[in-house]
Amino acid sequence: MTSTIDVYVLLTDTGTLFTRTIKLFTRDPLNHASIAFDSELNEVYSFGRKNPHNPFFGGFVKENLRGQLFRHASCALYRVRVDEAAYSKMRNLIETMEQNRDRYRYNLLGVVGVLFNIQMKRQHAYFCSQFVASVFAESGVDLVNKSPFLVKPSDLENTSLLELVYSGTVQAYMNLSVAALDASRTAALTG
Repeated sequence: MTSTIDVYVLLTDTGTLFTRTIKLFTRDPLNHASIAFDSELNEVYSFGRKNPHNPFFGGFVKENLRGQLFRHASCALYRVRVDEAAYSKMRNLIETMEQNRDRYRYNLLGVVGVLFNIQMKRQHAYFCSQFVASVFAESGVDLVNKSPFLVKPSDLENTSLLELVYSGTVQAYMNLSVAALDASRTAALTG
């Protein structure tokens, strides 16, 4: 029997001007997608702002869900179970991107392409949901039945492979997450 490992897809709405602009076109409540390797959301990766205060400088990022950008964000956290081989491929892809983060750019043309159902392929450039779909696809897990170049966050939200774990604000989830960790540590010490 093959063991499975949980990987998470986090969809958020930070309420920024860029997110509100995208929302005008998509009419979807959550318009940013990320991959997380832990339920505490310490290891969260995406394509977005490299500097939370500068929306024009984007690329591969390790996101800080405890930072200012996500302080008032709403979210939906989904879990998908993958086999060890797929998990290892995902980790390797992310590690390679992290080591070469200066080569990667935000694919703004790709976002425009999605609005018109046109695939805009650019080397070393992704938009957030394209990144998430690509990492899964390149690891052998097809979350959606379409090209990663056309995947919107709502496509990820509507796939049957993902199981909803939480819906609400990022801040409330972080508080729940910390409380659950504290309770399990206390139980381990007293048990």
